[in-house]
Amino acid sequence: MVQVSQANTPPPTDPASSPAGAPAPDPSTTPAAPGADTGAAAAPAEQPAKKAPARRRASTAGKAPDAQAPAADEPAVPAAQAAPRARKASTAKSSAAKSPAAKTPAAKTAARTPGTRAAAAKKATTPRKATTTRRKTAGSAFSRDELVYGRIPVVGVSPVVEDGRFPAKAVPGESIRVGATVFREGHDALGVTAVLYDPQGTETERVPMLLTTPGTDRYEAWLTPTAEGAWTFAVEGWGDLFETWRHAAEIKVGVGQDVDLMMAEGIVLFDRAAAETGRPDSDAELFRSVSRTLGNDELPAEHRLEAATSVEVLAVVADRPVRDLVTQSRRYPLKVERTAAGRGSWYEFFPRSEGAVLDAESGSWTSGTFRTAAERLDAVAGMGFDVVYLPPIHPIGRTHRKGPNNTLVAGPQDPGSPWAIGAPEGGHDAIHPDLGSFEDFDAFVARAGDLGLEVALDLALQASPDHPWVGEHPEWFTTRADGSIAYAENPPKKYQDIYPINFDNDPEGLSLEVLRIVELWISHGVKIFRVDNPHTKPLWFWEWLIGTVNARHPEVVFLAEAFTRPAMMQGLARVGFQQSYSYFTWRNTKKEIEEYLQEVSHETSAVYRPNFFVNTPDILTEYLQFGGPAAFRIRAVLAATGSPLWGVYAGYELFEHVARAGAEEYVDNEKFQYRPRDFAGAEERGASLAPYLTRLNEIRRRHASLHDLQNLTVQSTTDDALVAYTKTKTVRHGSSSYKDTVIVVVNVDPHAVREGTVWLDLESLNLDDADFNEDGSFWVDDLLSGNSWKWGTHNYVRLDPHHDPAHVLHIRRNVK
Repeated sequence: MVQVSQANTPPPTDPASSPAGAPAPDPSTTPAAPGADTGAAAAPAEQPAKKAPARRRASTAGKAPDAQAPAADEPAVPAAQAAPRARKASTAKSSAAKSPAAKTPAAKTAARTPGTRAAAAKKATTPRKATTTRRKTAGSAFSRDELVYGRIPVVGVSPVVEDGRFPAKAVPGESIRVGATVFREGHDALGVTAVLYDPQGTETERVPMLLTTPGTDRYEAWLTPTAEGAWTFAVEGWGDLFETWRHAAEIKVGVGQDVDLMMAEGIVLFDRAAAETGRPDSDAELFRSVSRTLGNDELPAEHRLEAATSVEVLAVVADRPVRDLVTQSRRYPLKVERTAAGRGSWYEFFPRSEGAVLDAESGSWTSGTFRTAAERLDAVAGMGFDVVYLPPIHPIGRTHRKGPNNTLVAGPQDPGSPWAIGAPEGGHDAIHPDLGSFEDFDAFVARAGDLGLEVALDLALQASPDHPWVGEHPEWFTTRADGSIAYAENPPKKYQDIYPINFDNDPEGLSLEVLRIVELWISHGVKIFRVDNPHTKPLWFWEWLIGTVNARHPEVVFLAEAFTRPAMMQGLARVGFQQSYSYFTWRNTKKEIEEYLQEVSHETSAVYRPNFFVNTPDILTEYLQFGGPAAFRIRAVLAATGSPLWGVYAGYELFEHVARAGAEEYVDNEKFQYRPRDFAGAEERGASLAPYLTRLNEIRRRHASLHDLQNLTVQSTTDDALVAYTKTKTVRHGSSSYKDTVIVVVNVDPHAVREGTVWLDLESLNLDDADFNEDGSFWVDDLLSGNSWKWGTHNYVRLDPHHDPAHVLHIRRNVK
């Protein structure tokens, strides 16, 4: 039965006071899409709702009652704010017969006897008036503003961070998975919609949400913001009037039950839909035609029902549903940052090593400079990287300076660790004299920009014992019981050359000093900061610093180098870090990789953006130490395709794999000495991975499915060393669109050939009929080898790690 709810209470004025699943805080939060929302007719907030007019008889129904559609200048109001529905008027029973008094035995008897109806009504007069008075008294305190549930419960909305206190994250063009649990009482059909609003509050996208698994009431859809800014999204639950009627009509007409009633209800439904504001004329005419057919008693009921459920009608109601009781969740924040915040390929190198020269006779070194390091930028850009990351470039302390391989004694020629920041020449606001001047640094940044590269600078909030801060602000450090300043430790590792800073003694002074330093480097063209050990500083500081910097410079990106507990890594992401190092480096087996890919793409992706670095100056895993060249290819494929963010540290392309005894880091570590490398010579000899890295970055740039994080699906394989996953994305350009799907299969055993079957969930590939060959297969092209195969649900794979350890396949679309 078609019923229409009407508003009788004003909406709340504070968005924060609107509970999840309750109506939106103001009428603008439920803008009526063309042909939508008109099932919840709006009455002015200061006026009582109008009583719904009596329904017409089926044989004379022409158009929907006026009260079922809002006035053109009145927004549709969610039914969670609506008055109880007006009862259907009836000529069979009087309103007195429906009153509580009419339910007494005497009243029932009188109602059954025509001659006594007037007397029964008269007897019921006094009790009914008393009841009405009591209802009015109780109704004066009736309000649903503070209730958790709206008319249609909408709960468990995602992605939502800390109940919306922090925004979920996205970059322009990134598809974001929106989910919600939506349900209702009874058995009427339900519809769910995800709605996206731009920073001005204008609705830009409205997408039907699909049930993920029957019986769960969990719905999902994808929304795609197109520009930077503070976006919002919401989820709407609503009664699907057409689907409710169709379900009942098909059953009842099929068995000859209530046929005339179902036709009459259909007439009311289609007349009401035709009268909805914003409906295209073609849709309205189609609905009026269906209404006339339903009312044609000369046609068999089955034929009339077929007209009302034709392919044309189904297409129209799918595009513009006939909705009732529309209830919208709160609007939740979605921060859309520039592309570099969530996508990019990083390359790390030490400027002092690029162009460094050893005098064989004296054994002394001449440091590389920004001018010589700039010569390396062409090769970095040629490999397709987007960001060149520099370790600290500041003066290095001499007190407790570390020697080669982290020894405690440094010679006069040993350069020391760049992370031991500060010397008489200056601190975080100075440049090491060996590297050049600010003018040289500016030229380096400019050259990088000419090549399409951005420069990321290390922000290491710590000091050597020689840093100016130590003498000027000793309160910025931790003093031990013996009066000494505590140096950094990560037992059993000790860093006697580094003093950690302490925010507890002078939080304001230290915070403002760090802000000054960040602003200084921003003024010299640095828009990306890789932050060293942020987990050793309080979260409130990062929330303040990143918030302050991004308010002034929204283009600035912060990467957290935090290999620590999950809670802290997630906390750093919540308070503002746009991306983070991750556990990827230590996930090597099939089980570890599958679980981690699932975690970062589905469970933590609302705010945590993992940067899959394959190695760092501190980290040389056993997998790379003993896996040979195959291990380097395998890890590069996994990193480049598993996350939109990945990075390498210089020397990876040369297969550097020898570790210092007893440590998971490189021998002759570049942190403590110069390491010039012959990259060009290695490539000429065919001993470089650079061409392979270049190809991976080319694939990443050309395939939009690899630009997103949340669209990854782990697929099944029969071998315990074969990892398979897919990424699919629909890319829209104006009114046109195309689908991009990449299938990655990797043998994670660097020592042996592996073979087995890859089982694909075809639904996750979003295939169309035109993508299949006549035999039910589809074409895949290997983007690494250039080979092509026909694939289907199950596919045989054999991968030799010494020849080609991975397939990166692209589905060929529209083959017919």
